[in-house]
Amino acid sequence: MSAPEDTPVDALLGGELPEQLEDTPSEADATRARPRRDFSKMMRRIPVTLTLEVGAARITLADLASLQPNSVLELDSIAGEPLVMKVNGTPIGRAEVVVSGENYGLKVVELSDMDLDSLTS
Repeated sequence: MSAPEDTPVDALLGGELPEQLEDTPSEADATRARPRRDFSKMMRRIPVTLTLEVGAARITLADLASLQPNSVLELDSIAGEPLVMKVNGTPIGRAEVVVSGENYGLKVVELSDMDLDSLTS
C-alpha cells in the first residue's frame, strides 16, 4: 500500500497517520509539535552488502561454452595482493582474506576517502 505523495515524511517515519487518513483530528494533535528525526541514526540501520572481489576475467562466449569442471581461468589480480572491498557494488577499499573460526573473514588493509563519520556519531 503506497502513501499519498503529499504525506509528510515525519508522519510516515513516526508511524503517525497523515491528517487526511485520520478519523477525527483532535485539537491537541494539531497543536503538538512533531519531533525532529535523527536521520544519521536511521541511516546507520540501513543494511548494505559488503563483498570482496577476487578478480575478473574477460572471455569470449566460445570460451565460456567450453568451460568444464577443473577448467582454470586466469584472473586480472595478482596472487597475494589485497582484494577489492565493495559496498553494494561500489569499491570502498582493499582487504585480505583471513580465517575466523570455521568461516572466512576479511582484514581491512585500506579504506577509500569516504566521509562516514557523521553516521557513526
